[in-house]
Amino acid sequence: MKLHYYPETDSLYVEFKAGPGVETREISDGLNIDLDAEGRVVGLDIDQASRSVDLSTLETEALPLHATKVA
Repeated sequence: MKLHYYPETDSLYVEFKAGPGVETREISDGLNIDLDAEGRVVGLDIDQASRSVDLSTLETEALPLHATKVA
């Protein structure tokens, strides 16, 4: 899973798996989900992220991590 923040558009993209999305569905105003050809979730896009998400911290709990990366 990867988190991508784009300050020029204030959007946060949560990439659940690599690969192209073939369909985007609006879940609610400013919240879109990308699906692959089989209908599985590829990612989640949050518009105006700084207004709805605390971007200052990142916490994880009980994830079965094999590796972590900081860019």
